[in-house]
Amino acid sequence: MPPTVGEMDMSYAGTGNEKAVAASDLSRAHVGLTVSFQPDEFTVVFGRIGAIARKEGSVTIALEGVDGTGGLPSHYSLSPAQQVYVQPDMLTNTESTIKDLFGKVQENLRSHKGDQRPDAV
Repeated sequence: MPPTVGEMDMSYAGTGNEKAVAASDLSRAHVGLTVSFQPDEFTVVFGRIGAIARKEGSVTIALEGVDGTGGLPSHYSLSPAQQVYVQPDMLTNTESTIKDLFGKVQENLRSHKGDQRPDAV
C-alpha cells in the first residue's frame, strides 16, 4: 500500500491500476493521461500530462490546468530513470479487450469447425 503524504521519507509506488513507466519512455501517446509521481522525497504529484520535454539528462513534465494555482509548479524535471505511474487509457484498454475477445471467438470457431461429425446438420 502506498504511503500517505504525511509520512516522512516517502517511497511512492503508484496504485494497483497504474502502470509504471520510466520518465525517459514517456511519449506523445502519454499526453493527456493522468499520472502520479514523486519528484522529491516530500512530494507526490497527481495530474494530467499537458506536455513532455526531453533534455539531456532530464525529462520535464508539464501538467494541464495547474498554472501556478495554490503555489503548485506547473512543470517538474525528472531524471530519465524516474518512475512515473500512468493511469490506463480507457479507450486503449477497451480496444485491447475487444481484440482479445474477438481472437478467442475466432479460435473457438476454428476448433469447433474441426469437431463437426458427418451426420451433423
